[in-house]
Amino acid sequence: MVETRAKLAQLDPVWAQIISEAQDAIESEPLLGGLVHSSILHHKSIESALSYRISLKLASTEMSEQILREICDEAMAMDPEIALSARADIVAVNDRDPACDRFILPMLYFKGFQAVQAHRVAHWLWDQGRKDLARFVQMRCSEAFGVDIHPAARIGKGIMIDHAHSIVIGETAVVGDNVSMLHSVTLGGTGKEEEDRHPKIGNGVLIGAGAKVLGNIRVGNCSRVAAGSVVLQEVPPCKTVAGIPAKIVGEAGCDQPSLTMDQLLQTAPCPEDLS
Repeated sequence: MVETRAKLAQLDPVWAQIISEAQDAIESEPLLGGLVHSSILHHKSIESALSYRISLKLASTEMSEQILREICDEAMAMDPEIALSARADIVAVNDRDPACDRFILPMLYFKGFQAVQAHRVAHWLWDQGRKDLARFVQMRCSEAFGVDIHPAARIGKGIMIDHAHSIVIGETAVVGDNVSMLHSVTLGGTGKEEEDRHPKIGNGVLIGAGAKVLGNIRVGNCSRVAAGSVVLQEVPPCKTVAGIPAKIVGEAGCDQPSLTMDQLLQTAPCPEDLS
């Protein structure tokens, strides 16, 4: 058994850590045995566990858990990037969320993580031309998690959505790698145009709670959007923007704002217009 664990830790360290934590969780709280076994220990891979959790959360009288499980299994098998991105997301949540001290927590309890993984399946369906089924998954994510991400939206890896209440990400939005956002963030359009109309969020960006980024604009790499801001124009890399409408109020303050999660604004002598 020890040898098997050591080999697993070498081949898939994230999954090995989740397995170890699952066994510890049952020891400390036996009443969680059924949940932990069915969600983690019953599975031979993180792909299988993700499929189970997604299908369990999204099942309804309109579509059974079994059908959703088959869809998720197919997506995981056809696109290995889904599970690779999930591993990066788990590490990101554990690193950035002070309420997360184990890899197992996002898998079992954190709806932001679960919603992003369900979106990855919906995006795969969209790319396969199975758009009605993709929209069904989007609908169930909105109903189950309060997270509404259009299936066509492109989401990078190493994503952390904290709390995840009322997240809206539009059809032509792009979210880069290692992005962190808090609850009530909107990446939306500004009107009824039907072409490329949603924001492009660079790598390493931190978006504070309640921020709205609207229109086909770019938020540059490693920038910060302060809580409650309304961003209507391009944000240069490595800057902090705040206000309604948002203006540049200073530098980002560090190389990777999304990793430090520092949301305190530094005082600046004069806000700088984004135009």
